[in-house]
Amino acid sequence: MEIASTFGIERITRAERIQHELWPLDEIDPKKAKFPCCLVWTPLPVVSWLAPFIGHVGICREDGTILDFSGSYLINVDNFAFGAVARYYQLDREQCCFPPNLAGHTCKCRYKHIDYGTAITWDEGLLSSVRHFEHQSYNLFTCNSHSFIANCLNRLCHGGSMGWNMVNVAGLVLTKGCWVNGFAILRSFLPFLVVLCFGLAIVGWPFLIALSSFSLLLLGWFLVATYCVKGLLEY
Repeated sequence: MEIASTFGIERITRAERIQHELWPLDEIDPKKAKFPCCLVWTPLPVVSWLAPFIGHVGICREDGTILDFSGSYLINVDNFAFGAVARYYQLDREQCCFPPNLAGHTCKCRYKHIDYGTAITWDEGLLSSVRHFEHQSYNLFTCNSHSFIANCLNRLCHGGSMGWNMVNVAGLVLTKGCWVNGFAILRSFLPFLVVLCFGLAIVGWPFLIALSSFSLLLLGWFLVATYCVKGLLEY
């Protein structure tokens, strides 16, 4: 009995050691479009001109390569759709759960995590999500780039949570993301300001009301679909 107990302790210790052997990441290099373990964001044509908080997101492998879901059955690799990265947020791998076995889970939702799909490395978790979304149809309102990111973070159980969705993924990037440079800020907001000024000059205040209504409808849709209508959105 004592030998079996000792063996069990050694096995758990070995699993924990494997889990925390995370090699150092390279530096973030916007010029080469390398953002190791980052969420990345760029504005969408037309949509972001009307609602600048809406954009396209991707997630990066440990070597900095960007992966993004940009069309039906299409995962881009190192070819970020809709332009260069405008802002990024680097995630901490130590906050993820990489269980080599049931005893190796660091999250509190181990059984749910197993059913959803686990990984023992960051890149393996991303690869599992890539394989899943290679069979998904793209839809801006129900299955988009944010859905792909949420699926990745749920497989990684980032932050010990499996409750990642479109809304909190967008909120994470928009509130904590760093701008690549001043030009990225200009590229993200200048079209919106041009549309706003042009609309006010031609139509007047009714245009501002219409633009605000459009933004509120978009925001309302994602909030209601995410938190009130379960199963409607793909993650």
